[in-house]
Amino acid sequence: MQLKRRGLTSGGSPLILFMCQLIAALDVPLDPKILEGLQQPPTITHQSPKDYIIDPRENIVIQCEAKGKPTPRFSWTRNGTHFDTDKDSRIMMKPNSGTLVIDISNGGKPDAYEGIYQCSARNEHGTAVSNNIVIRQSRSPLWSKEKLQPYIVQEGSSLVLPCRPPVGLPPPIIFWMDNYFQRLPQSNRVSQGLNGDLYFSNLKVEDTRSDYICYARFNHTQTIQQKQPISVKVLSMDAINETFAAFLNDTEFFGDMPVGERRPTFLVPTGQNSSKLVLRGEILKLECIAEGLPTPEIHWIKESGELPAKRTFYENFQKTLKIVAVTEADGGSYRCTAKNHLGLVHHTIKVTVKSSPYWINEPKNLILAPQETGILLCRASGNPKPSITWLMNGIPIENSPDDPSRKIDNDNIVFSDVQKDSSAVYQCNASNEYGYLLSNAFVNVLAVPPRILTPPNHLYQVIISRPALLDCLTFGSPVPKVQWFKDNHASILDGDPYIAHKNGSLEIHVAQKADSGKYTCVGINELGKAENVVHLEVKESVRIIAQPEYRVVQKAGTVVFECRVKHDPSLELTITWLKDENSLPEDERFVVGKDSLTITDVTEADEGTYTCIANTSLDKDIARAELTVVDYPDPPSDLELTDEHERSIQLTWTPGDDNNSPIEKFIIEYEDGLHDPDVWHNLTEVPGQKTTAHLKLSPFVWYSFRVISVNKVGRSQPSSPSRQYQTPGAAPDENPIIVKGAGSEPDNFVITWEPLTGIQSNGPGLQYKVSWRQKDVNEEFTTIKVANVSKYIVSATPTFVPYEFYVQAINDYGPGPEPLIHVGHSGEDLPMVAPPNVRVRVENSTLAEVHWDAVPAKSVRGILKGYKIYYWKERSLNKRKRRNTGKSSLMFDKNKTHGKLPGLEPFSHYVLNVRAVNGKGDGPRSPDQHFETPEGVPGAPAFLKVTNPTLDSLTLEWSPPVHRNGILTGYTLRYQAINNTHKLGPLLELVIPGNETSWTLKNLNYSTRYKFYFHAQTSKGPGSSLTEEGVTIMDEAMASRQVDIATQGWFIGLMCAIALLILVLLIICFIKRNKGGKYPVKEKEDAHADPEIQPMKEDDGTFGEYSDTEDHKPLKGSRTPSNGTVKKEDSDDSLVDYGEGGEGQFNEDGSFIGQYSGKKEKETAEGNESSEAPSPVNAMNSFV
Repeated sequence: MQLKRRGLTSGGSPLILFMCQLIAALDVPLDPKILEGLQQPPTITHQSPKDYIIDPRENIVIQCEAKGKPTPRFSWTRNGTHFDTDKDSRIMMKPNSGTLVIDISNGGKPDAYEGIYQCSARNEHGTAVSNNIVIRQSRSPLWSKEKLQPYIVQEGSSLVLPCRPPVGLPPPIIFWMDNYFQRLPQSNRVSQGLNGDLYFSNLKVEDTRSDYICYARFNHTQTIQQKQPISVKVLSMDAINETFAAFLNDTEFFGDMPVGERRPTFLVPTGQNSSKLVLRGEILKLECIAEGLPTPEIHWIKESGELPAKRTFYENFQKTLKIVAVTEADGGSYRCTAKNHLGLVHHTIKVTVKSSPYWINEPKNLILAPQETGILLCRASGNPKPSITWLMNGIPIENSPDDPSRKIDNDNIVFSDVQKDSSAVYQCNASNEYGYLLSNAFVNVLAVPPRILTPPNHLYQVIISRPALLDCLTFGSPVPKVQWFKDNHASILDGDPYIAHKNGSLEIHVAQKADSGKYTCVGINELGKAENVVHLEVKESVRIIAQPEYRVVQKAGTVVFECRVKHDPSLELTITWLKDENSLPEDERFVVGKDSLTITDVTEADEGTYTCIANTSLDKDIARAELTVVDYPDPPSDLELTDEHERSIQLTWTPGDDNNSPIEKFIIEYEDGLHDPDVWHNLTEVPGQKTTAHLKLSPFVWYSFRVISVNKVGRSQPSSPSRQYQTPGAAPDENPIIVKGAGSEPDNFVITWEPLTGIQSNGPGLQYKVSWRQKDVNEEFTTIKVANVSKYIVSATPTFVPYEFYVQAINDYGPGPEPLIHVGHSGEDLPMVAPPNVRVRVENSTLAEVHWDAVPAKSVRGILKGYKIYYWKERSLNKRKRRNTGKSSLMFDKNKTHGKLPGLEPFSHYVLNVRAVNGKGDGPRSPDQHFETPEGVPGAPAFLKVTNPTLDSLTLEWSPPVHRNGILTGYTLRYQAINNTHKLGPLLELVIPGNETSWTLKNLNYSTRYKFYFHAQTSKGPGSSLTEEGVTIMDEAMASRQVDIATQGWFIGLMCAIALLILVLLIICFIKRNKGGKYPVKEKEDAHADPEIQPMKEDDGTFGEYSDTEDHKPLKGSRTPSNGTVKKEDSDDSLVDYGEGGEGQFNEDGSFIGQYSGKKEKETAEGNESSEAPSPVNAMNSFV
């Protein structure tokens, strides 16, 4: 970059700052491959401190290390003149280094090498110099000999024991000890000052000792110097008076009191004001030590502001204020206050902060390309303001050769249009009266083509929606310009979403999946270009999609924390569980699964915070959940009884631990040690927030109490029982309850009650006063007292008369409250008369209505419950023989005088009578009434079977209905043919006389299946029907022709094709059935419907559609057993409506299999004793 020279005047600071922003020093990388061929002026890398205090017992090592290309050469000056190290055999310079090693063994004198040293490192590009290193020998002188007088002081006085250590280099560390090398105890009364003296604010007799010893420790020489012991004797008033009494004739001189109490005064510093100078960055220590009695307390404030809280410390029992890292803002007035109850005293210290020079802009190395422009900045501050001077290669710049590319502007050096010979090392020196700063900065003019230092093909992996930073570290002179390209695109990546940084890095602020790919960075300057390829992969973030949740678990239970994670499958996932931010306990109860943490047999120690950390190499997600372990509460304790009264007492207790489940209530139980020992009863409940209860008590009870805590988990164990409390006796508070009176016999009256419990008795001698009298009779109550019973029987009473009665409790303290009077009746007797005028009216064949007159109330002799009709069937009108079927009865309400008898059998003779019923039982019966029920429709024939099949006839046999329900007038037979496609032919009807039990049908078609419908009838109509099927046999000539057809090849092929097709269909049906489908046989079931509901065409002789138009069920009652007969007892809803082979065969889903097969026809024919043989035609028919 070329910058014009104009504008670089003494007033051009803004322009200089602008140039600083444009031209940054080119950092030389530490990569050995880069450094190998790179020329560089020397740079000081390590040197000894400016003030270097040496140990006289060890060799002197003055360090000076530098780097550069070519390797620098080193030289030294001492006290401003050249120091020829080769002339002194004790001095050695380390190889490839400027470090000096001075051997002082064997008589060497360290003090001979004290002085000011400076190192220079030079090569052909310039010279770098070190700081001035001041070498001084450490010294630890002895204490000067002195004779120390003992201190004899009065109790309560103040005292200062001087230390005055010898002046050493560096200054020693001071401490006070005794002869046993034990530190002397210090306090706010006795303490050591910053100067090493020991201060006593006031003396006590126990301060007397002869071994107050001040020690000085010199760290550099690891030596400790000891002052002579100081003796201190503190005299009490009695001791002083005794001492002077010998000289003053026993006259008291000092009185009986020690030195009196006094207000504070300062021992150090003296006066009211003082000053202190401190340098910036050092430690400020201000000290105030006061004497007084009682011992004063010290307090500090800053008069001109607040003390810096984070840098302020108090030492030596508040007597020393320390401020670290002092700044100019710490200057000002500080006031210390010493205070006791007699008064206070102030001292103000004015602090002045000065500063040695410190850097604001320290010069930085400058690498420039030929003809470029740059600037060396040197800005420093201090108090007073430091002066800035420049040197070039260690020589003041004004004495250096002129360079037209260099110009000094204020405290800076500006370079323009530099050339290769402009390389040099410049030194900036900033100094004031408190110190100096020296900094080396080289100007290196280089011409280097671009080099890329970032490793090639580096893979960057970032998480989606996070920043991605791709590095492209370059080196070159002039500074290369960096450009970025993605994949094979030629466009430069700049602008949203890319950010190109000045250091060459490319940032994608929010990386997305589409940003994955290959990136190429290219570094270009006027000498060439270099490029590098890196790769970026944008990964999915790890997310906990099912976080652990707060759990409350009962002790000994099991808890599961879920932690289900979604992450990029290309990254390895690790899941870590923590408890309270620490690793899980080493316990087999903690089971870490793939997506969960399970804790079994939970204990109280398992409570806490559980953290699930899902980690990949790029990011992590964290979820936390609390576990609370609950348990039954601990039992209450410390039961105490207070506020005792005859009928009440106060119970107080201490709750037990609720075990993390708040106590909801307390249950208070009691034991009656007198009446019911060892049995605990509930007394009351109180809310869980209370710990006291005012209990109501009963008389004459020996109470013990216990308390049970209840929380959501359950009940605690009972507490320990309270002490026993006995209440005094009293008359009963209540009478027996559930008092009843009723007779058990016609001549008695039984009084019963529920007795009182022991706690209800209220005292000893519990009895019951039982009283009774006949109601509405003018007489007094008869009374009797009984004990230990709950029943009393009054004998010789009239039958069913009302009585008034009561039961009252009595004990030794008196009777209970006035009892309630109850009413009851004496015992009942059976009714005396039967209901008169009984009449019967038959309504139909199964229903009759009975009427009667009510009985007189007086004849009931009790409470009338109702009327009961007894009835029974004597015989059927079809049979003359009597047959008793057993009596039946119906109960009717007492207010009824008629009732109906349902469910009677038709065409039968019945007998009935009526009786009145009370609580004692049935009264006498009325005279028997006889009635007959009319005819009804008959039941189905007992059976129906088809026999004797011939070529053109079939014989039907049956048995009359079991329940004829009247006189049979005949039978009706309907029948029709069924063709090979299960179509039905015309329905024919035949009426058969009632005395017949078989019938032969002639002129039928050969080899044809027929279906028959058969029922009986009376004058009331037809009854239920039975169905059956039969088949006529085949003509022999036809069978022969069929056999001939069956031998033909075309027919055999056709049969094989059909068989194969059927096999395929069966396999499909089998698969469908296993999948839950239904076998399609409904059409076959429909084909056998009741002809009475069959839609038929008009008499045209054609077959009607064989289907059920109503409910798709077979005709009710049409089931054929295996013997070909029909039984009435069989289920009317059976699906085997037309089967002759016994039980029907069903699928798992209930559908038929194998209906109307050739085998079935064969079995049917055999059941009918037919000699017909199966033929291929029949086989074909069975498959249609």
